[in-house]
Amino acid sequence: MSYITEPLIEQRTEKMPAKNRVSYDVIKRTLDVTFATVALIFLFPLLICIVCTLVATDGFPIVYRQRRIGLNGKEFTCFKFRSMAKDADARLVTLLAQCPEALREWTESQKLKNDPRIHRFGRFLRISSLDELPQFINVLRGEMSIVGPRPIVMDEICRYGDSYRYYTAMKPGITGLWQVSGRSGTGYDARVKLDTDYFKSRSVWVDFKIMIRTASVVLLAKGSC
Repeated sequence: MSYITEPLIEQRTEKMPAKNRVSYDVIKRTLDVTFATVALIFLFPLLICIVCTLVATDGFPIVYRQRRIGLNGKEFTCFKFRSMAKDADARLVTLLAQCPEALREWTESQKLKNDPRIHRFGRFLRISSLDELPQFINVLRGEMSIVGPRPIVMDEICRYGDSYRYYTAMKPGITGLWQVSGRSGTGYDARVKLDTDYFKSRSVWVDFKIMIRTASVVLLAKGSC
């Protein structure tokens, strides 16, 4: 799948002036806190329903915690509703050792389209993107933003090459160019380019357009896995 980002963003190569960057950062943080707070309050009944369903169908724990790379290369604990079986890590090791096709897919994208580790309710959470709702807590804690690059793990740093400096110059986002440009149908090299494109073109207007596009992508479950 191609990853044409125009006209969603205007490609630019120059650096954002320092004064504009400070203003953008202040506005972005204000919008992040406001949006995350309103979302958590508004979605509270839904969050309770998800928690109860997870307990009833697959028990505890409810939230999956994983170390991710954030702003300036600092690690933080990223939260998600647990969509995988409790022994998911062990299952992945076994699967990759026994299935060359799965190993190839994992090596290329760090994802599996038909992931056997995902439990039944977890698959619905993934398709609907509801598994990412706990990341609003990461936003309030200042570790993530509403819009930004997808948070990566330590093993993915080598995949970014020179573009890693762009990734670490921003907070990871709950949504971003990758999520509205194919998601699981987008190759890893394309994903890195999307992060770089976003860094060079970021603005309040670009963030707003990505958020609007995200709504349609989530409602139609485009590219989810």
